[in-house]
Amino acid sequence: MDITESLITYMDENLPNYLNDWHKKVVISNHDIHKDKVIENALHMVELVKLSLRDQLSPEKIKQLAREVAIQRLEAKINIGEFVYNVNLGRSEIVRFVTGSGISIEQLQPVIETINSLFDEFLYHAVKKYTQLKDAEIQEKTHFIDQSHKERLTILGQMSSSFVHEFRNPLTAVMGFVKLMQQENPRMKYIDIISHELTQLNFRISQFLHASRKGVQERDAEEFALEDLFSDILDFMYPSLVDADVNVVPRIDPTITLWAHKDELKQVLLNLIMNSIDALRQKKHDRRIMIYSKTESDSNVHITISNNGPAIPPETIKTIFEPFFTTKELGTGIGLFVCKKIIEKHKGTISCTSDENITTFTIVLPLHAKVDEKQQAEIKMT
Repeated sequence: MDITESLITYMDENLPNYLNDWHKKVVISNHDIHKDKVIENALHMVELVKLSLRDQLSPEKIKQLAREVAIQRLEAKINIGEFVYNVNLGRSEIVRFVTGSGISIEQLQPVIETINSLFDEFLYHAVKKYTQLKDAEIQEKTHFIDQSHKERLTILGQMSSSFVHEFRNPLTAVMGFVKLMQQENPRMKYIDIISHELTQLNFRISQFLHASRKGVQERDAEEFALEDLFSDILDFMYPSLVDADVNVVPRIDPTITLWAHKDELKQVLLNLIMNSIDALRQKKHDRRIMIYSKTESDSNVHITISNNGPAIPPETIKTIFEPFFTTKELGTGIGLFVCKKIIEKHKGTISCTSDENITTFTIVLPLHAKVDEKQQAEIKMT
């Protein structure tokens, strides 16, 4: 009998001892739904070793067993580290098993190399399949989470839209009567403050309606001077700037004109300045907002709104434009989200940088952009 057949005969006769020794050392979780197949898989590996020794093993048989075991390990929710450990344990035990056959080490050397090669190939295919299945599982879960999140945002948007719509009707009536009172009693004390606060409230309501795509029909795009837009905004914000003791430094190029939806850009710039004021309230003195603009190659305009308030943490900047994210105690988390949507609709970009000295929001807009018609239609939908 040659060495191969002699070794295989020894393995068949002593197989129970090998399985018993290996089973004592292998790691099997109590929650493993396929733990009854662990011994069965060990038997399969022994059969593959025997076929390999006889040069009767095809690569497809290794791949097939590797795929089956990988699927079982995934279904059992086994950690990949535990899986690899058990495979290598099986390798070590079978090498120790054959070295007890009485055959010299010199004669067993090719056998050990064959065993190592077999286990290497098996482990490669098994881990590859396990990784593919795990990635697919993660992608499926991620897709499910994303869909659930979108559905929740949709429901929340619909609820907030309906809720805020109930505010708009009486608010419009109140604002109308306040204007009448201003005309009839222009010297009435506090009437200007009441009018300003009502306008601010109406602005917040517009943010909610815009975020839920249920705003009123907007005006068409128009050409306007950027300097005039900022002049209107700063006049409107004057009471808030005085109240917070904020000094505004505008450096707006008077030659810059834009073709865009003026009311929407006004909403964006108002929101950024209001956020700056809120941030500066944490500073004791020297509160400043710097506004700059410049054109680039006669195609884009860069607008920056900066403040010297406290720095925004890096982890916050990563999510600052996401819906319903806010660091304010009574914030809604939709202001910057709406700003981003409006700027993107105008084919532009908005970004934020911050350090201990200055926080800057940068808007880049094409000077004569045409708003995406499909996106425009979606925003107009009721």
